[in-house]
Amino acid sequence: MSELVLDPARTGLLIVDLQNDFLHPDGAYSRGGQKNAEIAALPERVLPLANALREKGGWVVSTHFTLVPGKGGEPFISPHLKELRPFLGKGDFAPGAWGHALVDELQPADISVEKVAYSAFYMTRLEWVLKKAGIDTLIFCGIVTNGGVASTVRDAHVRDFKTAVLSDGCAAFSKETHERSIGDLGTVSRVMTCAEALGKITGA
Repeated sequence: MSELVLDPARTGLLIVDLQNDFLHPDGAYSRGGQKNAEIAALPERVLPLANALREKGGWVVSTHFTLVPGKGGEPFISPHLKELRPFLGKGDFAPGAWGHALVDELQPADISVEKVAYSAFYMTRLEWVLKKAGIDTLIFCGIVTNGGVASTVRDAHVRDFKTAVLSDGCAAFSKETHERSIGDLGTVSRVMTCAEALGKITGA
């Protein structure tokens, strides 16, 4: 994989699903007993990159996992997700709700996109807004490495975006799963640390 050359004005830090309902102590996952220290540490770890990219004229792009409310506000939940996370229910990840929002540490995002599946490109406006913004390079962080991150990276790859995945800016619910996924993503994307990406941004 050739070295990534950044034009900050055409680069987006794509923050995958770092939402209150996933990370905050009062969020849906915490209430359901699904806490993870590596995931909780991500906002502080990637904040310097977001700030540096903003200062250089780049873009902060946030994707938001969404449970679309149906009648009476009861969300549509895929059977596989309901089996994995039976605690999810009414009001969780609802559009416009506090739990659906990007965590405070990383706000504001320049572009926000709701998503209903692993990939942020699936049935969303993401590709359209990235093209309108002139973004051709995406630096990926967020959760989970083997789910939303991996699916969105692969979809970006087939759409000819230049991509980089932050090995220490993403996390999964197990270290082994994260490391295996990072290794797999190295076949379609550049992989770098947050410090390496920060150096590229500040030096651009």
